[in-house]
Amino acid sequence: MSVLTQPPTMGDVLKYELNPNFTRETVTLLAGTSYPVGAVLGRITASGKYKLATSGGSDGAQTATAVLLYATDASATDQEAVVIVRGPAIISKAALVFDASVDDAAKTAAKHAQLTALGIIPRDAA
Repeated sequence: MSVLTQPPTMGDVLKYELNPNFTRETVTLLAGTSYPVGAVLGRITASGKYKLATSGGSDGAQTATAVLLYATDASATDQEAVVIVRGPAIISKAALVFDASVDDAAKTAAKHAQLTALGIIPRDAA
């Protein structure tokens, strides 16, 4: 008997939001990668585009400012995507995807704190 697997969906990431008309926005993702659902994003100050939030740097993307709600392939060109940018909202910690530079518990906790400051609360269980 074959095993069926389903990739993560928005429901795996977003556990609660007060009002989608308030918490969500459409943003432009920087070309160069395929972004998975649950990607923690930072906003590049100079261009206003979003990319995976890094643990260092000075382009503005070092601060987590959004969570991607739908997987988006921006490998070739910039793409528009729906993100959650403000709360009140609850997201699953286990479903979040970080940049490779966010590689230890302290850096992950810092990204969680940045999201919490926006009213986007990461939780172990929701």
